[in-house]
Parts: sequence; structure tokens; C-alpha cells
Amino acid sequence: MITGKNYIGNQLKASGSITHKTINPKLNIENSTPFFEATTNEIEEAVQLASSAFKSYRKVSGERRAEFLNAIADEILALDTELIEAYMSESGLPEGRAIGERGRTIFQLRSFADLVSNEDWRENTVDTAIPDRAPLPKEDLRKTLIPLGPVVVFAASNFPLAFSTAGGDTASALASGCPVIVKAHAMHSGTAELVASAIIKAAEKTGMPNGVFSNIMGRGRTVGAALVKHSKVKAVGFTGSIAGGRALFDLAAQRDEPIPVFAEMGSVNPVIVTPDAISARSEQLSTTYAGSITLGTGQFCTNPGLLLTVDGENTKTFINDLATKTIAIDPQCMLHPNIKDGFVKNGADVTAQNGVELIGKIEGDIAANYAASQITSVSGTDFLANPKMHQEVFGPFSLVVRSKDEDQLLEIINGLEGQLTGTIIAEDNDNINMENLVDALQDRVGRIIFNGVPTGVEVCPSMQHGGPYPASTDSRFTAVGTDSIKRWVRPFSYQSFPNGLLPKGLKH
Repeated sequence: MITGKNYIGNQLKASGSITHKTINPKLNIENSTPFFEATTNEIEEAVQLASSAFKSYRKVSGERRAEFLNAIADEILALDTELIEAYMSESGLPEGRAIGERGRTIFQLRSFADLVSNEDWRENTVDTAIPDRAPLPKEDLRKTLIPLGPVVVFAASNFPLAFSTAGGDTASALASGCPVIVKAHAMHSGTAELVASAIIKAAEKTGMPNGVFSNIMGRGRTVGAALVKHSKVKAVGFTGSIAGGRALFDLAAQRDEPIPVFAEMGSVNPVIVTPDAISARSEQLSTTYAGSITLGTGQFCTNPGLLLTVDGENTKTFINDLATKTIAIDPQCMLHPNIKDGFVKNGADVTAQNGVELIGKIEGDIAANYAASQITSVSGTDFLANPKMHQEVFGPFSLVVRSKDEDQLLEIINGLEGQLTGTIIAEDNDNINMENLVDALQDRVGRIIFNGVPTGVEVCPSMQHGGPYPASTDSRFTAVGTDSIKRWVRPFSYQSFPNGLLPKGLKH
């Protein structure tokens, strides 16, 4: 049952007076439950509980942490239709998406459970002593990975389950041995509370310490800032806007003890479509990318917001066909009125720039909070001259840039900010120099897709979901896949230690 209260450890509390309600964007009405913003005292209690829990949780075996993660998955499934209905009422997303995202959340939890059920993930290394080595003896050294401490996770607006309360950040941090305090997203507070209740039940059933998890709410930035600045918080995970992620990054850097902020902050995900590819399969590509641009109402961080090509005899036909097929797809509901407002404003800002041509847009009356998909186009010269065109428009919007030649195409790629993904659409015997394209993209993105679409992020060890700033704050780490656990640990060496004091994976 949704109460509107904060989970401070395993206790529901609501001692404050500031409340907010979520919105059903499909019906354009407020949902009924008021949610209480955490007070200063509640924030303090959550952090103190997490810090206390860390002392014992860090020593919990991998096998028992795996039991905990699997129990969380079981309890989320036990929420059944109550969770799916809350998800839909707070996001405007359809039932199929809700069920699919729940499935991904369960898979992530079980993947991390499998990962930590043995010691391989710690990358343990052992250099045994050589006491008679000349000219100096060699000491025994053994290195492992140890958890950082309490982690604050900021839930994402666009994935109420998979990137939120029990999403990848939380699952990987708990797997590593770090307690987690989730700052629930105000757009889906009810969904967050239900999932939090599942985590608390799992913690109690598997004997985890009180404070290993808390879920607190707050609509503005006050709660989040207080958490990041607290001296006992040791790392932060964030998925959201550049402005929000950078604000948290700066707060963490200004602390007496700076801490890492692993922020994934969006992307325009450039797609390079070669003239040869357009000539060979223009209709197929326009159909595929119309679907990718509008998938999930364009509210994915890997949405293809920027298409780059070299102008040619078939380019105009391809762009017009892309626009026709994109706007033929029925309008879909966005996550929140604020997100719809941002989509309209940012789309209008790009379209108003010099040289930008609106090729296609859904016209006429559409329901409140539904998005009118748009395809725009501009020359490479105008694009290079105006950085305002480089911004992300979060929603079903894409800008097609027509470069005059391959050199200008490379100049455009080299001038882009950091991105999560880059895509190359090309033929086997393409006339464009693939090596130059790959090299240019590799400097700008974290993942390159060949002859595919960027939408869709596989959860597996080889996935890299991150990229050069501002796609993320540290391009060395991924926010998706089992390697994301490495954000919450640090290397630690034991020198000349008695065997009895060494951790399990380093014993003689």
C-alpha cells in the first residue's frame, strides 16, 4: 500500500509538512496520495543508519548479498498488478512497457546476485613474498576491491523501475557492499515507495542490517543537496539532466572530503548515414529510424536526436521520407507536463535557429501531454556555426545535418560534446573512409553501433553506458551492466598480512 511516507531504514516516517502529489500525464490529473518531503532530521537519521549499517554490511559474504538481491527481485514480483498500475498512473507509459521494464529490473538484480556469489568480480591479485630476493626482499602483497561506503542514488524520471529505486545503480551498489539511500523522483513517488517496501522486506527476510536501504522524497533540490553534502555519504549515482548532474558534481567537489559523482546526463547520440547507405536502402532506413526516434515518445537517453550525412542526390528524398514516416506514427504521452513543456520549448529553440528547416511535424489538436514528433534539417555549415543546435531535445525530435563533404562531416563529429553513443549506417563497400569515421566517433562517444539503432541498452558485461563529458562525469565507468559495480569500490592492498586476517578471496 502506498502511504506517502519516507522509508528511513525500515521505518515509515512523515514528520514534515511539505508535500507533493504525482500526476497522471495520460489523464492530465493529479493522483490522490500526498507524499511527504523528508525533513532535515529524517535525512540525518537515514545517513546515520546507512553509516552504521556499512560497518557490518561490508563484511556480509557475497553469497548472502546474492540472497538479498534475489529476495528483492522476488518481492518486486510479489507486488504484481499494484506496482504495474502505480507505474502506469504516474508515467503515462503503457502496460507492456511497465511489464518489460519490471523484467529488466529483475534481470539486473539477479545478474548482480550471480556476479557477487563468488569472488571473481573483485579482480583479486596476489604477489607472494620473496624474502631472499637481492638486493631487497619482496613483501607479500594482495590486492582486492572494497566498498566505498553509503551511496546516494538519484532516481531517473524516464525509467521508474530500471533506473530508479531498485534500478542498476541501487543493485550494483548493494551488490558491492554499500548501503543505499535513494532520493525518489518526484514524478513517480508512489512507484518508488512500493519498490522500497519490497527492498525493506527482502532486507528483513535475509537478515541485512537496518539502514542498508532508505527511500526518501523531496520535490526540489534541498533534499538532494543535503544528502550529497553529508560527510558520511561516500558516492553518488545520478541519471538525469546536465544541469542537475553538474550541480551535484560541483557540490560533491566542494566538500571537505570530495566524493565521486557518477552522473549520466543525456546525449544527442549522433547517427552517421552514408550516401551509399541512403542510395541502397533509403526506405528501410527511414522506417527503422522513424521507429527509433519515436520509441518511448523519444524519452530514452539513447534516442537518435542527430542524424549526420553527406548531401547527395538522394538525401532530400531520405529526409522527407523520414519525416513522413515519423509523423505518421500516432502521438504518444510524455512522462509529465514539465517534460512536455521542455520538449516544446527546446524543439522550438532549435527550429528557430538560422538555416533550420522544419521538414515534418504532427499538426492539429493532440491530447494534453502528448508529443508532436518533429524532423528538422540544416546544412553542415550552419550547424557548425551555431552550438545552440547541438542541444538535446528530450522527446521525439531529430535534426538531420547535411554536410557538404566528408571533411565537413568529420569536422562536425570532432566538434560535438561527449555522447553516450554514436552510430554508423554504411554499406560493405562504402565510399566513405570508415577508419576516419570510427576514430572521430571513438573520441566523442562511449559506444559505437554499426548498422543498427542506439535505442536499446543490453545489460551485460560488455555494455558501456557512459561517455566523455557531458554524457557522463567519468567516461571510465558504465552505468549499465555488471561492470557498473566498479563505481562503488576502490582498490585496496594488504601487505605482509597474517592469513587469518585476510578476506576470503586472498587467503593463502
